[in-house]
Amino acid sequence: MEVDSVFYTDRSGRVASNPLLDQLPSYQSLLYRRKSSTSTNKRKGSTRTRLSSSGSGKWGGSTVRRQDEKQKAQTEQRPIRELAKTMVEKRRNKTQQLEEARDLSSWRQWKQNTRRNLRKLRDDAKDWLSSLQLWRGDIHMIEGMFGTGILSYFSFLRFLVMLNLIIFLLMFGFVMLPIIIASHSSGNTTYNQNDGSVCSVYPSSARRGLVIYHEHITDLLSGGGFLEQTYLFYGYYKVDKIFFSNATYNLPLAYLLATIAYLFLSLIWIVKRSATGFKRSLVSDEDRFQSFCNKIFAGWDFCITNENAARLKRSSLLYELRTDLEEERIKQKIADRTRKEKCRIYLIRLILNLFVIGVLAGCFYSIYVATIFSQEAQAKYAKGNFIVDLIYEYLPSIVITLANFITPLLFSVIINFEDYSPAFEIRFTLMRCVFMRLTSIGVLLFSLWSQITKCGDDPCICGYNHVLYSCWETRVGQEMYKLTIFDFIIIVAVTIFVEFPRKLIVNHWECGLTKWWGQQEFAIPQNVLEIVYGQTICWIGTFYCPMLPAICTIKYFFIFYIKKVSLINNCRPATRPFRASRSYFFFLGVLLIGLALACLPVAVSVAQINCSQACGPFVNYTTSWEVLTTTVYELPDGVRTLLLTLSSEAFAVSFFVVTCLAMFYVIALAGAHKRVINQLREQLVMEGRDKRFLIQKLCQAQRIPSVKSPVSNSRHRSSSSSSPSYHTSFSNNFNEALFLANSPPDSSTHV
Repeated sequence: MEVDSVFYTDRSGRVASNPLLDQLPSYQSLLYRRKSSTSTNKRKGSTRTRLSSSGSGKWGGSTVRRQDEKQKAQTEQRPIRELAKTMVEKRRNKTQQLEEARDLSSWRQWKQNTRRNLRKLRDDAKDWLSSLQLWRGDIHMIEGMFGTGILSYFSFLRFLVMLNLIIFLLMFGFVMLPIIIASHSSGNTTYNQNDGSVCSVYPSSARRGLVIYHEHITDLLSGGGFLEQTYLFYGYYKVDKIFFSNATYNLPLAYLLATIAYLFLSLIWIVKRSATGFKRSLVSDEDRFQSFCNKIFAGWDFCITNENAARLKRSSLLYELRTDLEEERIKQKIADRTRKEKCRIYLIRLILNLFVIGVLAGCFYSIYVATIFSQEAQAKYAKGNFIVDLIYEYLPSIVITLANFITPLLFSVIINFEDYSPAFEIRFTLMRCVFMRLTSIGVLLFSLWSQITKCGDDPCICGYNHVLYSCWETRVGQEMYKLTIFDFIIIVAVTIFVEFPRKLIVNHWECGLTKWWGQQEFAIPQNVLEIVYGQTICWIGTFYCPMLPAICTIKYFFIFYIKKVSLINNCRPATRPFRASRSYFFFLGVLLIGLALACLPVAVSVAQINCSQACGPFVNYTTSWEVLTTTVYELPDGVRTLLLTLSSEAFAVSFFVVTCLAMFYVIALAGAHKRVINQLREQLVMEGRDKRFLIQKLCQAQRIPSVKSPVSNSRHRSSSSSSPSYHTSFSNNFNEALFLANSPPDSSTHV
């Protein structure tokens, strides 16, 4: 059996302990833990237990060797330029590989060359595809000037552009393209005809006679008039089936499945991209005991090349260090709070949260009243004044924008009195803003549906208010269209009329007020909330306005350049940093919340509310979901039975149980991994204490006089013949008397 080098053997060859290593803090802690966990079992041979715990046995050694061989094989497969070695070692490895290749057979050489060429081809293909990325040069320039924190915002914006483009191609390919092909080919098309009932009447809103130019502007901004009966809105798609030479295309089914597909595609894509960000965020949040070392030794962003950005990065690192110290101080302050202080702070937080709830309720009620007033005003008053008509059209959008502008300022003032830590202040304020922005859309839709399903004193013959909303899906699509257009107008207006003049005033007018006001900050979270708000509108509105993803793609394309110009010329990075490791995961998390909110109204309108009988592809059905059930019952028996089984309650309950079991397993596995990580961290801490202990012992050894009396030297020589033989690395530099200077500790001591 192989003996560990920290032990020595006596005359009989038995393994005994080293008295010095018995004093290590890690060993003392191990003794204490074993004594507390096995109180009934007295420890037998405390010095020998270290052999089994250190994993130096036969099986442990073989496992380590297998892991080393596996790691070596993986290292050999990687290109030499990717190895973390110096240039001298890389050249040596290259020379060694060439020499080894000469001794191989022709077949092995051909395999190695083929593998190398395929790897090179794959790398070249990746480089070529990355060079085709949208805004690759602009994003690299932003990264070099402002670092990875702001880079994450523009990368997120690029992701939304690609997502909306894919959604538009999906809707275009399955809904619009078949109609276009049928109109220019020999395909026969059946339309949903007017059956003569009241519910099937759809009066046109197109203007007749001489039209003034500003009326076209009103129609363009509101989605009414000449735009209402176009591919832009739901009401235009009156096709039921398209008969080609070899197939029949069911447009209502394609419309519904395309809606489900773009929501499901968005979910899968967001979850896939957020997995990497979640791992990074988890790692950065878990290493709290290494926080200061990480910021000091690994916190610098080497992508920064701009001097001003480097100065700001230095300030942000200092701010993070101050924030961490402040958090530690607040934790200590929380731990030292008395019961009276706790009651006082909880009372203050309760009052302030009630005030916040009151503010949110007031904003939501204002949106509700503005929406109802706007709908009634458009129905009652004749269009005459250009400005008044626009105000009526955009009144809900104006109220929502004002609420989204005022409430964040109010929340940032209120949070200062709630006595939270700086990091929690940012997160809590952002969550309040997210709730305000996304819930305002839900309140708008609730207001619209309350008007759509309200028939007054008369009964709803059609299932909805057909008098005011002959095609209510188009009306909802127009509201989403107006919100999208108004959101883009506000972003452009703030950049031109607020940020640019502010920069001119701060740079050319020096006084105390302008110095206090300062240059506009590029606040990453607030800018992200703007585009998440717009994307949530896009997801909701795509069902009612199939061309809305194309509009959002163009909108985000221009927003990229607007924000880029504003960042370079008007703004500066925020003083409160938002790390890139956690920011991208935060962006996708908020986007996932927006997607969940978007799915709810779309699902309700598809499954619960009666679809319009005067427009759209679902005229022949009570609800939009009915087309799916009708199609399923028309399928062959085997396929129909399979689909009905998959949609049954028994399968749903079984699937839910299996999913819960899998979730519990994953949670338990994650908990086990977390415990192992904590143990490894404790081991790292113990290793640090051991090193410190050994350094102290070495320093003590150096202070002992190296020259001794002849008597002591002779005694030492005479005793060395009968002393045990040590197998430690220290025995080459220090004599054995130094190791035996301290007696072995008692087993009950611990650190």
